[in-house]
Amino acid sequence: MLMQPSPADVRRFFCSVYAKSATDKPLEAIEIIAIKWIDEHPEFHAELSDADAAVARVYPVEAGSTNPFLHLSMHLSVSEQCSIDQPRGIRQAVELLTHRRNSLHMAHHEVMESLGEMLWESQRSGKPPDGASYVAAIQRRATRD
Repeated sequence: MLMQPSPADVRRFFCSVYAKSATDKPLEAIEIIAIKWIDEHPEFHAELSDADAAVARVYPVEAGSTNPFLHLSMHLSVSEQCSIDQPRGIRQAVELLTHRRNSLHMAHHEVMESLGEMLWESQRSGKPPDGASYVAAIQRRATRD
């Protein structure tokens, strides 16, 4: 079954993970992955501390501010893609890029750019996302400075 959480669900998820971690409550497997990325982004902690405000907040592109929930969701998506190697080859491509950048976090940010480009192209063309091109783009990033 395909899960399609609403934006409010996603925001509440990240806020609850942040709250559980702050009070040393046990975390589920997906929450452990999420808190890793939350901890990498202390600039988002204030927004994660108030779920109701987080659900109500709007992040217009024109304002130039980062939507922390989209950003963290992309980190989580890339982590999940690597864990199951889907699309095929993503795990190795991310490992190569991580080695090249000497940072999983920096590699993820570059992968997220490629992920965004793939999704934009899919929406623009009306075709399914092209996983092979996405992986190839990450591989190219891993071979250049």
